[in-house]
Amino acid sequence: MQKELIFVLDPMCSWCWGFAPVIEELRTKLNDKYLFSLVLGGLRTQGEMPWNESSKEYLKGHWKQVSQRTGQVFSEGLFEKEYFDYDTYTACKAVIAVRELFGMQSAFDYLHTIQEAFYTRTEDITNSEVLLRLLHGSKSDESAFRTFFESDRAQLLMEHDFAKARSMGANAFPSVVVIDEEGHMVCQKGYRSLQEMKKLLEDSYA
Repeated sequence: MQKELIFVLDPMCSWCWGFAPVIEELRTKLNDKYLFSLVLGGLRTQGEMPWNESSKEYLKGHWKQVSQRTGQVFSEGLFEKEYFDYDTYTACKAVIAVRELFGMQSAFDYLHTIQEAFYTRTEDITNSEVLLRLLHGSKSDESAFRTFFESDRAQLLMEHDFAKARSMGANAFPSVVVIDEEGHMVCQKGYRSLQEMKKLLEDSYA
């Protein structure tokens, strides 16, 4: 049995954006030692966060903390919006559609594309048309994406991902689930620096 690293993430989770360079480093350095996969978490649903000065200040402080710890860039353009529904489900479903249609590598690439668009350029990735444009695919790719994204199967797979995350104990984002050759599973919840991940996976880096 091949060792696995499962990343449980949400595209609109700021710590997941902070974790993006760590994921890419691990995937580059350890792609011959681990099977990498992506499970979507479902951070926040429609209407869950009221859009007011209090929530904006909370997010600003949170994003500043993530930026200071990880070095990732954040734009504050979002806080100029009079209204924003911080619903992460649409972006989760889009990544699942890409994973289903184009494979796991494409899903990781697309995840990081939409994260960067949201966090550094304030593009509205709760909007399905924006998500379609960020696909950067051919007309046939876009057509396949739109059809699948709007299907019942996409909704079902998204709900399955959320349930899988919970079943693995990954109720904080990001989480990393490590499965060894014997099938033993360890779930690491929360952001980890590259150094912390290397320590966790030190046998692989040896």
